[in-house]
Amino acid sequence: MTADEEISASGTEATTETGAWATVKLALTGKELDFTTGPVGRAIVLLAIPMVLEMVMESVFALTDAFFVSRLGTDAVATVGLTEAMITILFAVAVGTGMATTAMVARRIGERDVAGARVAAAQSILLGLVLTVVVALPGVLFAKELLQLMGGTPELVASGHGYTRVLFGGSATIMLIFLLNAVFRGAGDAAIAMRVLWIANAVNIVLDPCLIFGLGPFPELGVMGAAVATTIGRGTGVAIQLWVLLRGGSRIRLELSDLAPQFGVILRLFRLSVGGILQFLIGTSSWVAMVWIIGGFGAGAVAGYTLAIRLIVFAILPSWGLANAAATLVGQNLGAGQPERAEISVWRAGLYNMIFLLCVAVVFIAAAGPLIGIFSTESDVLKYGVSCLVWVSIGYPFYGWGMVMVQAFNGAGDTYTPTVINFFCYWLFQLPLAYFLAHGTQLGATGVFIAITAAESLIAVVGILIFRRGRWKHRVV
Repeated sequence: MTADEEISASGTEATTETGAWATVKLALTGKELDFTTGPVGRAIVLLAIPMVLEMVMESVFALTDAFFVSRLGTDAVATVGLTEAMITILFAVAVGTGMATTAMVARRIGERDVAGARVAAAQSILLGLVLTVVVALPGVLFAKELLQLMGGTPELVASGHGYTRVLFGGSATIMLIFLLNAVFRGAGDAAIAMRVLWIANAVNIVLDPCLIFGLGPFPELGVMGAAVATTIGRGTGVAIQLWVLLRGGSRIRLELSDLAPQFGVILRLFRLSVGGILQFLIGTSSWVAMVWIIGGFGAGAVAGYTLAIRLIVFAILPSWGLANAAATLVGQNLGAGQPERAEISVWRAGLYNMIFLLCVAVVFIAAAGPLIGIFSTESDVLKYGVSCLVWVSIGYPFYGWGMVMVQAFNGAGDTYTPTVINFFCYWLFQLPLAYFLAHGTQLGATGVFIAITAAESLIAVVGILIFRRGRWKHRVV
């Protein structure tokens, strides 16, 4: 069956069932392949359901580690927070390269060029592996020194450097699980990406307590056990992704010959990736600086901030699922020559996202204390964790729009506009404001939390204004 025949067949099957449950089932099975025709709202839902569940699974990695590591004490939680502040640089590279991959794969799929999509997917793997080595090596070789630079106490460095070294050592699993899921999302195979993270999380959840506390035949590794479990879980997910791509379970089926370097395609991917990488490096380096500012108020402040951010990410990552759906729809519809449908998709996804995060904000603000209390009962940790959760949640409705706008640009292959927005809103606005409110007023660490809300809200407003100009519709990918 040809690609066009497969698309037609899936569309026919989609019309044989009606109702909400039929739509949910279709989204979870991943049988819908053509998102350039039919009702826009339905296309968003069909893509968003598996993407939201995928993002929930990604956040479960973080929450699972936080739950078990918190039983080891404040230093262990702070170790995780400091390490993840550093490894967000790797996440920036992975997500930035994934943006380029999704944009190129989605555009080729919209053009009905499945062979071109396959080549883009294979070359993105090669590019990702090269970038992984560059980012991961310093973390493996200088784990102790990096923790010291981040403000870790001698006791924290002594007990936690193993966690840092193992997590950086498993960087290839982080890169590939993001990158290969970006391939699936660009192709419209969001259900496959969702299932991969379900399995990876199941492995992580089982291994986490076993390796941290030494249950049964497993060694007691303490906080380092959380890194080992996470790496094994992600590695399992990567193995499944590669199996699906090579055996043909996805719309894109790779051949080993596709992995032969094609430097023209790699260069195009790299050029697109640079904007995405810079975009997230600016954002994540800003978060690293925020951890440094908060670190001046003690380990309790860092631990409280870390726990609150875990809960915040739990809500934000599912919301990224809706934003990722918008990116896929923009890429495929631009490829199909339907820019107006692409724009309608973005406005609809932004509205859905705002409503969703507004509901989350109400819950988080009302139940901040009990939620943080699940992870820690230490007074300092509770105080800072509750403050962070409340202040950041206030800006949730704005974040919903901001995330969709950013991903809309990225889906169109315009990764540089969000980079400029991030530069001004994070480096030139958020960081100076956070430092001033923390040290120039009586707010202390709470001033940092207020600055986060202000900056993220500003990104949403600026993103909407630039999106309305429509220049993203003319990007060539």
